[in-house]
Amino acid sequence: MPCRWLIPAADADAAAKLALSLGVQPITAAVLLTRGIADASAAQRFLAPNLDHLLDPALLTGMHDAVRRLKAAIQANEKILIYGDYDVDGTVSVVILKKAIEMAGGQASYHVPHRLRDGYGMRADVIDRAAAMGVALIISVDTGIRASSVVEAARERGIDVIVTDHHLPDTELPPALAVLNPNRRDCQYPDKNLCGAGVAFKLVQALLATLDWPAGKLARVLKSFLKLVAIATVADVVPLVGENRVIVKHGLDGLQQARNPGLRALLELSGMLKGRAPSARQVAFQIAPRINAAGRMDDAQNVIRMFLTDDPEHARTLASQLHSLNQERRDTEAEIVKLVLAECASVPVTDDQSALVFSGLNWHRGVVGIVASRLVERFCRPVFVLSEEEGLAQGSGRGIPVFHLLDALESMPDLFTRFGGHRQAAGVSLPAELVPEFRRRLNAYAGLRLTPADFQPQLQVDALTTLRELTSGPAVQELLSMAPFGFGNPTPVLAILGAELAGAPVIMKEKHLRVHFRQDGRSLFPKAWNFAARAADFPMHARLDAAFAVEEDTYGEDRGFANWAAILRDVRLSV
Repeated sequence: MPCRWLIPAADADAAAKLALSLGVQPITAAVLLTRGIADASAAQRFLAPNLDHLLDPALLTGMHDAVRRLKAAIQANEKILIYGDYDVDGTVSVVILKKAIEMAGGQASYHVPHRLRDGYGMRADVIDRAAAMGVALIISVDTGIRASSVVEAARERGIDVIVTDHHLPDTELPPALAVLNPNRRDCQYPDKNLCGAGVAFKLVQALLATLDWPAGKLARVLKSFLKLVAIATVADVVPLVGENRVIVKHGLDGLQQARNPGLRALLELSGMLKGRAPSARQVAFQIAPRINAAGRMDDAQNVIRMFLTDDPEHARTLASQLHSLNQERRDTEAEIVKLVLAECASVPVTDDQSALVFSGLNWHRGVVGIVASRLVERFCRPVFVLSEEEGLAQGSGRGIPVFHLLDALESMPDLFTRFGGHRQAAGVSLPAELVPEFRRRLNAYAGLRLTPADFQPQLQVDALTTLRELTSGPAVQELLSMAPFGFGNPTPVLAILGAELAGAPVIMKEKHLRVHFRQDGRSLFPKAWNFAARAADFPMHARLDAAFAVEEDTYGEDRGFANWAAILRDVRLSV
């Protein structure tokens, strides 16, 4: 299906004014305006995120009570249990909170559920074991906001609970001693986009601030924690704006000099170059999948052990295991995608299917969420992928920007034994015999809110440009300074109109193209990944509109070329 380009209305006067205020090129100002950053001071904060921009953790409702109780537990040498989750966000949260408690003079054990045996969320049997062990305080990280019955069970056993989470709350909060979640309705925290590790970091920030440390030491320690928090923030696909932008910018910079043996082993195994900070994209596609592979395919506790060990050799062994599990994950994921696409080939997806539910016997539950993401990319509509085992269907869904998955699930709660999630990611469990009814209701709900136009791929263009403007002066370097790029702050996409195709595209590795555009005596050679099948879209000497992303290119830079590359996103005949 042809891609619909979304090109913003140009406001040359506003762009010129902002450019003058910031001392940047007009194209840079135009991109900032497209992203809703029109104020010069806000733009300055965006272009130069500073650690001083981190918000006061006390702004989180419940923080005072949480720190007071945690400090008391540490001083009384009480047993503390950290209850985490099995993904990157959950495991990183466990690591940073455990380390911070130890720095404050306490000790903490931890529990991370096994995805296949235990499923998502807090469980009452874990509370029973904690009570038997004499645990006095449980701190949940990246989980717990919808675990009211489990928190109540802990309270009945004399265990205080502090919930730290970022998922959307239920109508009523769990009956915990403190609930730290920027998304609770009565919380005035200015930034609602923190991931679970971000919320845990705010508790760490508040706890360590109570210690009698010099300001310099406190700043160094907090900055060291940002390395892991940045990885979790990117991995959890939360918007890289506001406080998240500060966290990821400085966390990635810190990865140039990773001292933690587990983190260093993981970076080396992921192909990260020493002495150079990885990009958010490298974290998302090379580092995070290896961490997630443990929870998807085996036991997430190995991730925590890797980050906690002081033994470099043991860290390398654990990192190698994650590498192998990630390859297994990729193979398993590809097989399920193949099965689903074969089903769709025999029964094609039509416009009257506004949301899709795929289900199979004994599909690996550790990868169904990733499979759902792949299918959303393919079909441009909400997708759930479920595994049916012993009469129970469990799985994950992924959405499109204009559709709220959790709202959809909350319209049919009678179907599920458990459900939860976000606007664009959710998980469900339901009796297998109810899968057809879930498919019917989800499609009906989505059909009232989506139109065929919502199923058409869209390409958001940040600004129109010319090759002369792009290749003159510091424009590209200014655009690259808008990194880290990711969800909420994507790589800038520019478009040129009426450029000449100068020669036939060159095919690379049978799948990709290298294209030569010429305009007003200037040339651009974008890389067109997976465009070989679209070779007919490049007629010789045609006038074309081309949309492309401007990305950092360390591979080319290391070989003496420019430090950036244009990556073709779409092309069309000029009108």
